[in-house]
Amino acid sequence: MSARDLRFMVNEWLDLDGLGERERYREHSPSTFADVLQLAERIATERFAPHARQADQQEPQLEGDSVKLIPAIGEALAAHANAGFVAMSLDEEVGGAQMPHLLETACACWFNAANVGTTVYHGLTTSAARLLLTCGSPDQVQTWVPPMLEGRFLGTMCLSETEAGSSLADIATRAEPRPDGTFRLFGSKMWIGAGEHTIGENIVHLVLAKSSETAAGTAGISLFIVPKWLVDAEGRPGERNDVVVAGINHKMGQRGTVNTLLSFGEGAHLPTGEAGAVGYLVGEPGRGLAAMFHMMNESRLGVGAAAAAMGYTAYLRSLQYARERLQGRELGVPSTSPPVPIIRHADVRRMLLKQKSYVEGGLALVLFAARLLDDTLTLPTALERERAQVLLGTLTSVVKSWPSQWGLAANDLAIQVYGGYGYARDYDVERLYRDNRVSSIYEGTHGIQALDLLGRQVFKNDGAGLRVLLEEIEKTVGRARACGGLAGGLASELETVAGELEATTATLAAAPDVALANATLYMEAFGHIVVAWLWLEQVAAAHGGEGDFYEGKRNAARFFYTHELPRAQTGLGLLARGDRLALDTPEAWL
Repeated sequence: MSARDLRFMVNEWLDLDGLGERERYREHSPSTFADVLQLAERIATERFAPHARQADQQEPQLEGDSVKLIPAIGEALAAHANAGFVAMSLDEEVGGAQMPHLLETACACWFNAANVGTTVYHGLTTSAARLLLTCGSPDQVQTWVPPMLEGRFLGTMCLSETEAGSSLADIATRAEPRPDGTFRLFGSKMWIGAGEHTIGENIVHLVLAKSSETAAGTAGISLFIVPKWLVDAEGRPGERNDVVVAGINHKMGQRGTVNTLLSFGEGAHLPTGEAGAVGYLVGEPGRGLAAMFHMMNESRLGVGAAAAAMGYTAYLRSLQYARERLQGRELGVPSTSPPVPIIRHADVRRMLLKQKSYVEGGLALVLFAARLLDDTLTLPTALERERAQVLLGTLTSVVKSWPSQWGLAANDLAIQVYGGYGYARDYDVERLYRDNRVSSIYEGTHGIQALDLLGRQVFKNDGAGLRVLLEEIEKTVGRARACGGLAGGLASELETVAGELEATTATLAAAPDVALANATLYMEAFGHIVVAWLWLEQVAAAHGGEGDFYEGKRNAARFFYTHELPRAQTGLGLLARGDRLALDTPEAWL
């Protein structure tokens, strides 16, 4: 991660200090914000990064009904929790530091860049605690949230099953009510990150299950707290609940985050004398999926931030390598002359520039989303807050998927810059690629996000989300034109392609079957246009800035508009023609 680029984005562009003047954040000063960001960098560098390779090489081990992790993971998480990062954006009244989400996301980028596998444990915990604060009863909040925010209890989300991945209507885990108001859960959950370990004192599983009291399909899904250890009246862990790890999934990357198959209600532990994992209903019966979306949407933003950070780290590693690696000679130089650093070769600079345009564009996207989240909480009028919420909802799928796709492309290019060394385990770029590959699968696959963007966001409410986006792009175009020069030229290009997006979307609305069959193409074009917009925002923020950093910003923006924005126009052209090739291809032809 680049400390200089983070400072530019959060301070010079997104105005973190200005956020500090709003009522919610007024207790904090700009110096506090700067100190927190520096603290995140220090802990990430000293406690998270050193064991990233070890955690990759020494995978979690299943021993009986528990999972053994390398000690450094727990030690790093303890430092993270003790510094207050688990609760930094939550309300002071619940034990949080009530700092801006923009700052929280910038700090998270440091931890993700250093060691995403360890960072995940507390990322899930913060999201689970926030869900309980939103949907849980006062007693549930009092029992479970404080120890989670202290890092003593850790959280998970349990949605998928072996036969029900994204299709949650098909889950089979069931919950049976008991006279005392609790439930007993029976079934299994697959792909559960951080599902079993001995970090902290307890694990708070948030589990989707069906109850006989509710309807069929997604309307019958309820949400339950199912702790690893039941707690007494004072909240102290006591008897082991009937939830156990049935197996570990051996992953391509992010190996430090244990990923499990969990079984509920198989009789391995009988704390109440009967089979069934004890569960506590969160919110209303049959409203579990709506409640879980609070955590899922937060996790989608988190996945995008992690993907951008991993791509950025790989870019910086390959940049340093290109400056140090001696090989070849420049054109026209005698063969007897000494080799030069490979960064002097134009094709290597092309790959580095491509990476820079991806990773700085992706970082801008996730930080902008975090700023939008702050706006939904702190803008002065309800109308302004609602507008920010509409824009954030429209962009959430893109924030998750664009860095997952193009951050990984940066990882791929980093390996290419290293050449054969990049393909070997001696250098971290190989691991970073493996760690980032799952980003386009986590929290809904690339295709699922595309269907959400087009089917649930762009088309709903008569296109309100797209209108807000286009209005914001128009405002940026106006500011950039006032800057003149490069910014003015890029503004005209963005204005043209934004108009093409609007026209193509209107065409697609008339043929929804064709539109949804091509949703992924639409999202990729849409995402490139959004990132081009945020590149223009950065160019405008850098207006008047002198020196290599600002020139590098302007040059990367120019590259993105020259080499990448045409991808969006090509995609929009295909969409406008109503291509039916995928829709009409028989299974037998595949």
